[in-house]
Amino acid sequence: MLMRTDPFRELDRLTQQLLGTTGTWSKPSPMPMDAYREGDEYVIAFDLPGVTSDAIDIDVERNMLTVKAERRPVTKAGDVQMELSERPLGVFSRQLMLADTLDTEHITADYESGVLTLRIPIAERAKTRKITIGGGSGRKEISG
Repeated sequence: MLMRTDPFRELDRLTQQLLGTTGTWSKPSPMPMDAYREGDEYVIAFDLPGVTSDAIDIDVERNMLTVKAERRPVTKAGDVQMELSERPLGVFSRQLMLADTLDTEHITADYESGVLTLRIPIAERAKTRKITIGGGSGRKEISG
């Protein structure tokens, strides 16, 4: 149902850790996610701790889902000296190609405890359905 679009994601993450770079709007950092099917829905959960809900942007164009978020620095009092700063700041983004079997018109989004959860219903045409077999009353013979 989902295709990865960035095969070098782990290499980028490691490079960012070593160099201490942050994401920008032109080159955002990737965000960790989980994706799974739950009943008749496809669920995607993104980790975005410390990001406010108004700093998250979700777009769907055709079958391309784009999630962007920005973690901004926290404003500190005047006489504060930073001793250690390990939490990444900047822009985070993830693009996912969704399958045609998903109903992109009815995506819902919830944000709680730093986790953005998207629920995408499976399209009716993609759900399993039972096919009944119509039968003839007699036996047929094949001759060659």
